[in-house]
Amino acid sequence: MSRSVTVFAPSPTLRVTVEPTTGGEVEIHLHPGGQGVWVARMAAHLGARVRLCLPLGGEAGTALAALLTDEGLQPRAVSTAGTSATVVLDHRGYEGEQDAEKGGRVAASSSRLTRHEIDDLYTAAITSALDSAVLVLTGPEHEAVLPADVFGRLAADARGQGTKVVADLSGAALEHALRGGVDLLKIAHDELPGEDGEAGADDEAELLRRAGRLRERGAGTVLVTRAAQPPLVLTESGAHRLEVPSFTAVQFRGAGDSMSGAVAARLAQGADVLSAIRTAAAAGAVNVTRRGYGTGHADAVEAVARRVEVHRVD
Repeated sequence: MSRSVTVFAPSPTLRVTVEPTTGGEVEIHLHPGGQGVWVARMAAHLGARVRLCLPLGGEAGTALAALLTDEGLQPRAVSTAGTSATVVLDHRGYEGEQDAEKGGRVAASSSRLTRHEIDDLYTAAITSALDSAVLVLTGPEHEAVLPADVFGRLAADARGQGTKVVADLSGAALEHALRGGVDLLKIAHDELPGEDGEAGADDEAELLRRAGRLRERGAGTVLVTRAAQPPLVLTESGAHRLEVPSFTAVQFRGAGDSMSGAVAARLAQGADVLSAIRTAAAAGAVNVTRRGYGTGHADAVEAVARRVEVHRVD
């Protein structure tokens, strides 16, 4: 069985950031971004061979392809008639801000896919997944990018051929993925739907009840992230709470994506689910100490993972 990871990334973004320097000058950075890219980046940092299936078009797409290749992420790109999404962020005046997205958004563009482009992206993703140990499903920038039923078809078809499916989704995309079935779902506590469909809960017992309903609907394991609170895990064998070392945060965003990338990498490398989740929790903890999304050195992640404790919740 291949130990590679395929990441389905329907909404890549070229990110242009203006950063202040101590000398009063500025630095301008170009980075590939979007949820799928950040997930893939962490998986690659942890030694997985990553294939990134994504749509690329226009000048932004050309730049993204070069930047992704430079990172070693093996983009499997579908060419689009429209240009890839781009965002320009000015971080001057936001020094010390722990959410980089709160910087001045100078300009932003989005993208959506045509019917033929969606077909091509699906084909690229399922073909890659057939030769991968794990397929990771990440969400679109907005629901107009592509129909939500694509996620259900990908989940069902990949699992039907023996590939594990990790989902980092919410909303309609999550609903369809559950119908197809996922081996592991990572979801934030404020996105866990209740019985009335509304999200938002803080009580641990209630979160586990909601996670249990997701298991009943097609998720094998549910990993619930809770910002600064200990993550919760519900598996076939029961509920667990993770005690994770705490570090001074410089950037909160990207921690959840780091967790999804890490758990996919470790599952692809043959780890059992709780061991993979311990590494995922460590990857999220390391990521908050860094400015980059989905970043963290493997040796640092492993060092923190050795201190992650898994406690059974009765």
